Amino acid sequence: MNQKRKIVLFIATSLDGYIATKNNSLDWLFDVEGDGDNGFSAFYQTVDTILMGRRTYDWIMNQELDSFPYEGKACYVFTQSVVNDTKYVKFINEDMTDFLDRLKSRSGKNIWIAGGGGLINSIIKTKQVDEIILTIAPTILGGGISLFREGDYHLNLELKQMKRYNQFAELYYMVKDV
Repeated sequence: MNQKRKIVLFIATSLDGYIATKNNSLDWLFDVEGDGDNGFSAFYQTVDTILMGRRTYDWIMNQELDSFPYEGKACYVFTQSVVNDTKYVKFINEDMTDFLDRLKSRSGKNIWIAGGGGLINSIIKTKQVDEIILTIAPTILGGGISLFREGDYHLNLELKQMKRYNQFAELYYMVKDV
């Protein structure tokens, strides 16, 4: 039996719902005591495709990394600019619904929405998100890049599991069909 691929939002957020500070920093995440990698490795094994917005990609590329962190996975970066693909990334500037439909119809593992806020909002509006896994840090930022933006959309969720990684709380939701 061919199992349908899922689009999964797996992301960390502050208690007040921000995924980054106003200046796109994630440093606050590293100030919280976790447990190992807070479930990331196990999740990462379930995906073979990664989606991210251009600002998230730029932030990753500005880190002092020895190699591209998602090597071996199909990585798509959504942008409104015309950008040449790289060895590891394909830049996407097309209708999101059609693109996601094509991705989901291919065989493979799940598809991870890695960030950012604009992309998350756009994909949620297409109603193609199947699962949401939120890791909540006990931090209040008071502002920054919101996890969910105000908009004309609605998702019904079903809580499937909760885990604790020291000071982090992970909530695993399935999106219910409406």
